[in-house]
Amino acid sequence: MSGVPVGPTDGRPVLITGGAGFIGCNIANKLAEDGHEVLIYDALSRPGVETNLAWLTERHPGLVTSIVADIRDEDELARAARDAKAVFHMAAQVAVTTSLVDPREDYEINLKGTINLLDAVRLLGRHVPVIFASTNKVYGDLADIDFDLEGDRYVPADRHVRDHGIGEARPLDFHTPYGCSKGAADQYVLDYARSFGLPTAVIRMSCIYGVRQMGTEDQGWVAHFLIRALEGKPITLYGDGCQVRDILDVSNAVEAYLRAWQQIDRISGRAFNLGGGPANAVSLRELLAHMSELLGHDIDLSFSDWRAGDQRYFVADTRSIRNELGLSPAVPWKQGVANLAEWLREARGLNRAGSSEPVRARVAS
Repeated sequence: MSGVPVGPTDGRPVLITGGAGFIGCNIANKLAEDGHEVLIYDALSRPGVETNLAWLTERHPGLVTSIVADIRDEDELARAARDAKAVFHMAAQVAVTTSLVDPREDYEINLKGTINLLDAVRLLGRHVPVIFASTNKVYGDLADIDFDLEGDRYVPADRHVRDHGIGEARPLDFHTPYGCSKGAADQYVLDYARSFGLPTAVIRMSCIYGVRQMGTEDQGWVAHFLIRALEGKPITLYGDGCQVRDILDVSNAVEAYLRAWQQIDRISGRAFNLGGGPANAVSLRELLAHMSELLGHDIDLSFSDWRAGDQRYFVADTRSIRNELGLSPAVPWKQGVANLAEWLREARGLNRAGSSEPVRARVAS
């Protein structure tokens, strides 16, 4: 019964590496609400995540505990995994730009850190499920796909891709050190199921957004856009802004991760694409236009060169994960963005108008 989640009162914690991060803390919150003990393992290196950890421990006293340590610390990680009944591996170096500045650190965190965790679990001698947070970047820049420019968005010329998105059968094509480190880790997680019988699954995520996201220019861009717009600050788009992503509310992502644990015996050794799908596909320009309407003022935009490995289009074909795990319908993106805007206003003490001075539209060349 390795993959069937045991009851919340069995005394063993669910380990979440990177559990103070955006998605990790939302998973931790849901698990604790369901009565599970949760152990957060996080280096707290990302600005703002300490507030997520404080929120969790205050909200769930006695159920959420933490170890502040690095995923590269093999001994500390092994101690954290010792009593775990399941592991959600969310800890990562998350930015393509950072990986280009320091590819060695990117490798050590994303690939070596993942092997540290997998071996710690393997050596327990118990079949502890490991669910890994991967990325759509494992598919590369999709440069072989032809796109048409329709209005403010790129759309695939291929009707099947346009209707359904990118499926798991798409060949892997790692670009940038980040793509290589996450992609290699993705493959190691799958191989530990083949080679050692460890119950593992990989979730290759599109753009997840939602409450408790501390968005920056390099990662968490939906929240980053909203934060900048709420504060009346300019936003830089890399590329032409017509690139399309299928954004997914974090509540839907949490459901997918927990369902993957619940059904790990059936899906072990498999990778799934997770995103908002075609119904939640939106270009950056379209998203910013909606944010401007939502906030009641224009947004100051400028443009810069495309960044390495950036995809003009990525929409996940979510049919496999939805059919296998029986997931709920995705939150419509306009509703989810409005919910995030309200949370950010409250969290940052902003009034409904955002900044005190309205920002006029100014597009720089």
